[in-house]
Amino acid sequence: MSGKVVLAYSGGLDTSVAIRWLKENYDLEVVALTIDVGNERDFTVIKEKALKVGAVKAVVIDSKELFVNHFIFPALKADALYEGQYPLATALSRPLIGKLLVDVAREEGAVAVSHGSTGKGNDQVRIEVSVNALAPDLKIIAPAREWGMTREETIEYAGRYDIPVPVTVSSPYSIDENLWGRSIECGVLEDPWVEPPEDAFAWTKSPKEAPDTPGYVEIGFEQGVPVAIDGKKMGGVTLIRALSEMAGSHGVGRVDLVENRLVGIKSREIYEAPAAMVLLQAHQSLQALTLSKEQMRFKQKVAIEYADLVYNGLWFTSLHEDLAACIQSSQRYVTGTVRLKLFKGTYTVVGRKSPYSLYSYGLATYDKDDVFDQSAAAGFIHIWGLPVKTQAQIQGTGRLEKS
Repeated sequence: MSGKVVLAYSGGLDTSVAIRWLKENYDLEVVALTIDVGNERDFTVIKEKALKVGAVKAVVIDSKELFVNHFIFPALKADALYEGQYPLATALSRPLIGKLLVDVAREEGAVAVSHGSTGKGNDQVRIEVSVNALAPDLKIIAPAREWGMTREETIEYAGRYDIPVPVTVSSPYSIDENLWGRSIECGVLEDPWVEPPEDAFAWTKSPKEAPDTPGYVEIGFEQGVPVAIDGKKMGGVTLIRALSEMAGSHGVGRVDLVENRLVGIKSREIYEAPAAMVLLQAHQSLQALTLSKEQMRFKQKVAIEYADLVYNGLWFTSLHEDLAACIQSSQRYVTGTVRLKLFKGTYTVVGRKSPYSLYSYGLATYDKDDVFDQSAAAGFIHIWGLPVKTQAQIQGTGRLEKS
């Protein structure tokens, strides 16, 4: 094979080694693509490193706004939490990476794309299925899945070719982070009985060290999208960062989960997602005020399907288009403000209001302003319970058996 390959380049050990390995094993010129999804790195240094290692070109794309508006916020409107706990931070970034790999491959006239995922993780599936959906003609190469080297052998390979890698002060953890959250695994965390050490966390204070006074925050939404904090309008990237810092300072946003990976194994994952967890809670609370009972029940089912779809790498599918259309329609009146209390690792909704609220004080109250016609209840109960009464009269259903 000859030509160019676009490599999703992080600057870490595996992708740095991959630049040399791709040239050596596939005779391909490597274009290193680094994508900024809010992972707070020195992208100038990463770009220079890629060129030094052997890439013929290094491209850095700031995609934070794209990530927030076209991936994070749609997932927020869907209430997407994988297995009820994981806000899908890493999972949401992978279809974006797949899309940008294809875009740059087309611009560069590349014959292939490449990534640094191993054969045990979910990311290989998410990236490759996305690429296959958008550009089925492109070859996909996964060096870390092919080369069969252990971590120690990969480090030796790097040393052989003077590839700089951070191995002298190595973190015991494998970490991935973006605007929506931080994923931490490996090391002592692989034992699900061991409590996560404090050095695993970077975005959240230990709840015992968090302020002794609760913090309050008001989040404004327009059609399901957060647009303001404490009455101040701001863009999505700024809002997520501000809320992440605020909630993290109160110890909010830690998740300890044994999850079911797509590739068939269980893994213990630690997540930090202060802004994500608070926004998801606030969004669900506002929906409870503005959606009917039937809408809420159906949307809860859709949320599970949507979270599974994202986790399983099926972003660029017709099913996603169908679910997204349903979710978008459900958000027409999800506008209003939610107030939350942040305290020692907890986040509690303590107030909500909306111009489209379906909550009626006159119907809910028991005081003199009550407008509910209680006399209608007897007829309602008669009709509602008629099938139960009929079956009990004929079959005796519902009677307690004597022991």
